Amino acid sequence: MNSMKLYLAPMEGITTYTYRNVHARHFGGCDGYYAPFIVPTDNEKLSIKTLRGILPENNAVKPYVQVMCSTHTAFLEFANKIKALGYDEVNLNLGCPSGTVVKKRRGSGALKDPDSLDKLLYNIFENADIKITLKSRAGFYSHGEMDRLIDIYKKYPFKRLILHPRVREEFYEGVPNHESFLKAYKEFKMRLCYNGNIYSSEDYKEITNKFPGLDSIMIGRGCVKNPAIFREIKGGKKLETGELLSFFKELEACYMKLFDSEKNVLHKLKEIWVHAGENFPDNQKEIKAIKKATRLSELNSAAESLPPL
Repeated sequence: MNSMKLYLAPMEGITTYTYRNVHARHFGGCDGYYAPFIVPTDNEKLSIKTLRGILPENNAVKPYVQVMCSTHTAFLEFANKIKALGYDEVNLNLGCPSGTVVKKRRGSGALKDPDSLDKLLYNIFENADIKITLKSRAGFYSHGEMDRLIDIYKKYPFKRLILHPRVREEFYEGVPNHESFLKAYKEFKMRLCYNGNIYSSEDYKEITNKFPGLDSIMIGRGCVKNPAIFREIKGGKKLETGELLSFFKELEACYMKLFDSEKNVLHKLKEIWVHAGENFPDNQKEIKAIKKATRLSELNSAAESLPPL
């Protein structure tokens, strides 16, 4: 068995602590859960609400913390805050493609100006007293930018580079560029994590055969579609409809406790069903009914009529 680690990617609004806790109880197989990014600013006092997703009492499995910021001072202040909560590692998000994020030079917006990025990383690594991992795309406009990014990343003692080999302009379209990934692989291999379009154990095998000896593989949408994917990759049984439904039932119960609002819970569950519904390509009638449901009872009734996988 490959010793490569398997991580859950942070997905804003979806892979919350509730989702991570319920996933770990029902499916397991995941070696580490990355919490969605937290955005501190220089003058913002990080409230308990902002940190709620990573508070130890909310997490049955201790997550990896991700931060998104455009200044080293915001990063350093955040690092001190999470060290007080018992964390000794932080992941810097240089990949989020969202327009509002990019406008503020955060996420993949930081890749637009490589000199500023270099300066940001210099000031962070020079002053931070915490282990740092990076999550990056292969560039902002084009894959030709990968070489420059590698030259920058080479200067710094990061623990792990999680690379999603698309550029910002591609968002999540098309296929990840393995040529770009290969450039980083030649340089960072043992510290490199592959992220992008792993939807099955076959996809996993393709990547690990192509790039043996990687540190890890990160899976996001592939897990929200098939929450048993980590187990399957490790040789366990395939996803069954019954366990998918009981997973959703527990999510529903946990969300109800949290939100106390059927409307909010419905919205959360539908967001996940958008992905999970892909397991049932021949059952569009039921999937459509799930997506159109206006009550939890309607959603559950449609879900319970899905056939065995």
